[in-house]
Amino acid sequence: MSSIILFEDIFVVDKLDPDGKKFDKVTRIEARSQNCDMFMHLDVNTEIYPMHVGDKFTMALAHTLNLDGTPDTGFYTPGRKSLADKYEYVMHGKLYKISDDASGKGLKAEIYVSYGGLLMLLRGEASHVAHFELDQRLFLLMRKL
Repeated sequence: MSSIILFEDIFVVDKLDPDGKKFDKVTRIEARSQNCDMFMHLDVNTEIYPMHVGDKFTMALAHTLNLDGTPDTGFYTPGRKSLADKYEYVMHGKLYKISDDASGKGLKAEIYVSYGGLLMLLRGEASHVAHFELDQRLFLLMRKL
């Protein structure tokens, strides 16, 4: 299953809506990971998945939800087990920007993903995001700890 998951870490919510509240049902969370020292901004539909400062959660990025690693067809098959069964909140989107920053200590990289208008920025050491590709389809999976 590790080949299905491209990135996974435990994050802690530091701030909610750091630039001010813009939408009623969406909150932008600012979080930092515990193991890989990654920084993340993520828009979450908090009407269905409430988030609070101090919440700890696992976040994974995967290229498919199929446990056998086969590409996702885009169709839901009732009764079929999937990676989503292990998580509480799932979004599907497209990686639209990758950038590198060599200033400061070490090479840092950022990936930007849009999940139907809900945005994610993931920033950290380049080695953690080196295997992502522009225009790649990604599933974001979250589960509170």
